[in-house]
Amino acid sequence: MTIHVYGKTGCKLCKSAKKKVEVLLERWGVADQHEVVLLDMEGDPGAAAEGDFFDVFDIPTVMVMKDEWEVLGRWDGQAPPSEELEALVAADGEPASAAA
Repeated sequence: MTIHVYGKTGCKLCKSAKKKVEVLLERWGVADQHEVVLLDMEGDPGAAAEGDFFDVFDIPTVMVMKDEWEVLGRWDGQAPPSEELEALVAADGEPASAAA
């Protein structure tokens, strides 16, 4: 599972959202199982195109990706609430409703 943070390199909120996700994954003991990536939509044309594909309009937008194109969770304009992120991580890549 990969966690994409769509934003801008100089954006403090984007860096904070990425850091929050990394700290939570570390706290839950699963940081080595998940990659957290900050995608610079301003400086990287590939990231901007991917953001366009996923209709990213607010930054930061955080998406939990099961694979390259399957989104399991999404938060626009904010970091994910820890409970919601934990539910996805605990479900081991399955939406929380499917794991219950």
